[in-house]
Amino acid sequence: MKHATAAALDRLEPLLAEIRKVEGLVEKSRGVFYRRSKAFLHFHEDPTGDHADVRGPGDFERFKCETPQERLALLRRVEVLAKG
Repeated sequence: MKHATAAALDRLEPLLAEIRKVEGLVEKSRGVFYRRSKAFLHFHEDPTGDHADVRGPGDFERFKCETPQERLALLRRVEVLAKG
């Protein structure tokens, strides 16, 4: 699965704008967020659609982020994990 292209990130821009508001996250490059000194969130695309990898308690968790409901679920998970 390849990292998200500029076109994919353009599609995700409203979501990215919301993620940028989450306290404790730093966007090192477009669509790549860090928490403290560790990679925390980045995006991928493949034939099945856009996905996000979010660092959970152990390893990265994968979230599909195609629909408004999927994007909201991702945002809520990011908010919870960013506090932790």
